[in-house]
Amino acid sequence: MRFRLRACAALALALVVGPGPGRAESAASELCSQAGGIASVLASISGMKLHHPVPCDLISKEKVNEFLKKRVKEATTPDEIRAEEMTLKKFGFVPADFNLEKTTIDLLTEQAAAFYDYDKKKLFVTETTTPETQAPVLAHELSHAIADQNFNLGKFIRQGRKSDDGATARLAIMEGQATWLMSEYLAHKLGQSLKNSPALVQMMSALGDSSGQYPVYDNAPLYLRQTLIFPYTKGMLFQQAVIEHDGDAGFAEVFRRPPVSTQQILHPEKYFQPAPPATPDLPDAKIPHGFKTVVGGSLGELDHEVLLEQFAGKAAANDIGPHWSGATFELRENKKAGQVVLLYAAQWDSPEMARRYFAAYRQVLAKKWKKMNISGETNDSVTGTGDDGRFELHLKGPLVTSVEGLPVN
Repeated sequence: MRFRLRACAALALALVVGPGPGRAESAASELCSQAGGIASVLASISGMKLHHPVPCDLISKEKVNEFLKKRVKEATTPDEIRAEEMTLKKFGFVPADFNLEKTTIDLLTEQAAAFYDYDKKKLFVTETTTPETQAPVLAHELSHAIADQNFNLGKFIRQGRKSDDGATARLAIMEGQATWLMSEYLAHKLGQSLKNSPALVQMMSALGDSSGQYPVYDNAPLYLRQTLIFPYTKGMLFQQAVIEHDGDAGFAEVFRRPPVSTQQILHPEKYFQPAPPATPDLPDAKIPHGFKTVVGGSLGELDHEVLLEQFAGKAAANDIGPHWSGATFELRENKKAGQVVLLYAAQWDSPEMARRYFAAYRQVLAKKWKKMNISGETNDSVTGTGDDGRFELHLKGPLVTSVEGLPVN
């Protein structure tokens, strides 16, 4: 669910990772006059056509915030936002009092140095963008504009909404390619190229330490922080892998044949020899009458790696996450009783890895709840009660299933 709200508000934001904010209106205005020359260089690098000039203007942070609020209202409903927030809370990604819409808008407003509006076909540079970061963020947003002129970014985003994990992968294509082209533009100015310098790619894909500069980001839950930077950092590395595999044709190929999962972004070899993610059946739980489906969807490798890092540690995330094969979930709610049941199934590439995840997810349950009482436990199952009701955790071959929030008899 992580990117449904963010993708609906999608601005193709350029992250500010350099020096702190400062005002530079005149310099930014002058920079917009250079957009044509920068765009021509980017078009030459990517092989994609620049069909027409890209309008450019200044915008205040306040106007960015207004734009985001307007975009969210246009593209989502309160019920959709509520369902996404409920999902994050049920899995334990965010605390019970978390306001997803407000935090997302505040986070994107804080991080915005520039953005490309694919509805108006115009890019905006914020007035607070520092002189030393203006050229890079302009190159980033012009890369989005060129991609939009060739592949219609609005349509590209909408087509990916059939799968939550697939939508995240598409966002990584957009941001990863723009970050790669921005970095290549900067490398060209130094007489270098990312194409023959893997070390330079690794260096430029690593976001710098910005702790203390961005309080909304610093105080956001791990899940929001990780999923915010994923499209830029891992997306750039994925684009590099595609260029190494397909040459310059890789710039267009990723839009014509986009990856279907975050796993393919994290492990490009799975993109070149694709196998669709598994869609395991949800557990057949005996849920009383009165519960209605609120939302359902998929969770990818990225989701599981963040979940494992948050509750079981980075080592567990690195060791178990890459063995993900597919996962599904569904939330059912009884509004009258004020109760929500989570149905969840995660498939792994071997029974051995499923057993390791089974043990790790037991740890997730114990840590995300304030109290956990075990009523029965075997090598393949754990049952009991947590903060939100009864739970049933089971292991069967490569499959781990969990039902959480069942009414207590």
